[in-house]
Amino acid sequence: MKRNVAIVLLVISVLFVAWQGSFHLKQFGPSNPDQTVIFWAISTLVFVLMVTVGWVLVRTVIKLYVERQANREGSRIKTKLVVGALALSIVPVFFLVLFSYEVLSLNIKAWFTGPAEEQIQIFRQISRQFQKEMQDETSAQAALLAAQEETRALLESGAASPGFLERFSRRLGLTSAAVYAASGGPPVDWWGPYAAPVDKQRAVSAEAPVAGPRGALGYVAVTANLPIDVADTRAEIERLSQTQAQHLANRREYRSFYTMLMALIALFVLFVTTWMALFLAKQISVPITALLEAASEVRSGNLKHRVNVAAMDELGSLVRSFNQMTQELETSGRELDLRRRFTEAILESIPTGVISIGSDGSIRRVNRALSKIFSPEQAAQASRLEDLFSRDDTAEIKYLMKRARRTGAASRQIELRAGNRKLQIAVTVSALEETLTSGYVVVLEDTTELLRAQKAAAWHEVARRVAHEIKNPLTPIALSAERMIRQLERLELPPGSARILSECAATITKSVDSVKTLVDEFSQFARFPSAQPAAADLNEVVQEALAVFQGRLDGITIRTSFASALPPVNLDREQFQRVVVNLVDNAAEAMQDSLVKELYIATQAGAAEAVELVVADSGCGIGPEDKEKLFLPYFSTKNRGTGVGLAIVSHIVAEHGAHIRVEDNQPVGARFTVEIPAILEAEAENPGFRRTGAKV
Repeated sequence: MKRNVAIVLLVISVLFVAWQGSFHLKQFGPSNPDQTVIFWAISTLVFVLMVTVGWVLVRTVIKLYVERQANREGSRIKTKLVVGALALSIVPVFFLVLFSYEVLSLNIKAWFTGPAEEQIQIFRQISRQFQKEMQDETSAQAALLAAQEETRALLESGAASPGFLERFSRRLGLTSAAVYAASGGPPVDWWGPYAAPVDKQRAVSAEAPVAGPRGALGYVAVTANLPIDVADTRAEIERLSQTQAQHLANRREYRSFYTMLMALIALFVLFVTTWMALFLAKQISVPITALLEAASEVRSGNLKHRVNVAAMDELGSLVRSFNQMTQELETSGRELDLRRRFTEAILESIPTGVISIGSDGSIRRVNRALSKIFSPEQAAQASRLEDLFSRDDTAEIKYLMKRARRTGAASRQIELRAGNRKLQIAVTVSALEETLTSGYVVVLEDTTELLRAQKAAAWHEVARRVAHEIKNPLTPIALSAERMIRQLERLELPPGSARILSECAATITKSVDSVKTLVDEFSQFARFPSAQPAAADLNEVVQEALAVFQGRLDGITIRTSFASALPPVNLDREQFQRVVVNLVDNAAEAMQDSLVKELYIATQAGAAEAVELVVADSGCGIGPEDKEKLFLPYFSTKNRGTGVGLAIVSHIVAEHGAHIRVEDNQPVGARFTVEIPAILEAEAENPGFRRTGAKV
């Protein structure tokens, strides 16, 4: 490689030396040794500059080519900077030389062409003036010949005078003379070569009519040579030609000299501008290249990388800011790593299962507690929700993900089968962003035991209170029946009446014992039967439930609004009618002391493939502190009632996989909204599908 480079440099040097030796300054060359030294010093300096510029340019181009081929960071912007800087330096020099050359050509043309053209114009004027004078003189001589008596006598009588035309021509310096009759034809008399063509550059001719008593008798024609001294004229023209040739030769030498001078100046300017352009380009490209390389290092995770290049002005500030930024990033990275480890430690230590889901639906990370719900192998190898949940449960979680994307978070209670176990899982889905490409965090909490304990405690309390409320009147009833029997035994009554009263007392006693037995059994085994949902029209279910209140809501204005074309829902008609009845009854109770009694019942399309039942009243409303306890057994905001109506509603709604919420009605009152999942296409194809475990 080095050998090839040396050969190329040697060839270039030889070419430059030959080019330098080819300059011939002729008359503009040095006239003494001092000038020779100066000329060769300048020429050598320019040669060295040219070699240096050439070497720098070739080296720069080769480096840029190698970097571009290797696809190094910053090679493209470095190429643009170098090319742009060279263009900014070369283009002005090129146009400056071109302009100077054109100006020089125009000046030389003006210097050397102008005098010659002026001389030619003078010669032409002299020629035209001389031609005019000769023409006037020849015309006068022709008129003089036509006025001679010999000429008139020749034409009138045909008497010729021998030697007349010759003597006349010689006397006046004519070349030829001829007399023509008016009738035309050959001349009557002539002297000299009258019939030869006249060379207008060397001779002039003229004609004149010969007047007679009755008109023109004929005419005469004469010719005369130009009286120019041919020798003097030729010498003058030769001298002028030599002078003009000398001027032309000098013009070429002048042009060559000044062109070479401009080339030397241009080379010197080109060297200076190229060096400055490359220097400035290097001042910009080197820091930018270093920044790009540093950005690549930071992108690959090397936050300890720093930019160690000399830079000035804004680039220097940029380098310092970048180093400061990477230092802060390194510090922040360490803090984030500590926080990440701390968060992972917390995530691994919490008892609830956590699943991180990416925007594409894939599982990114799970914590250790998930293996308590699923098997450790299944939790570790799961890549999608389908690997952990059944098709129905996966559809339920994806439904929650849609809601979470709109509301930020969504929760439901689902019944999960994990192996031979049947678990009640509280699922909470949180969206990381509000976009379609958001990721999600799914939190799974096993609430099987908690729900079982809560349900047992709640219904035990319900059974206890119901049994207590029923047993209280049963005791005096039983005592009264026994007292009636004792009194019948003492009194003497007609046999028929005594028999009837005895039978009634016995029936009362027997019924009381039967009710006591039923209360005891209810207190031990009280529970609602499981819902048996089937596809139903929500509007029909609500209207059937409202028929119970026909004529029983006196003083209450009822407004209904049933949306048309609602999708079907999975409902246990009897149980859900009980929901409507309890909500309407609860609203009527809340409006007993209100001045305006207005009940609003509506069905409408909800969000996320659901339909809604709305029951709103204009009663006293519900306080914020009571909303959380509203659906607990035996909690009531009224002084009357058992407080189990809304608890029953909550239970039935949960059995249907629905969701109930309470809000403030405008302007007054409470508004209950039951959100029921609609039957989707997948559910319609699988009638056994049922959403369960909704959070209330």
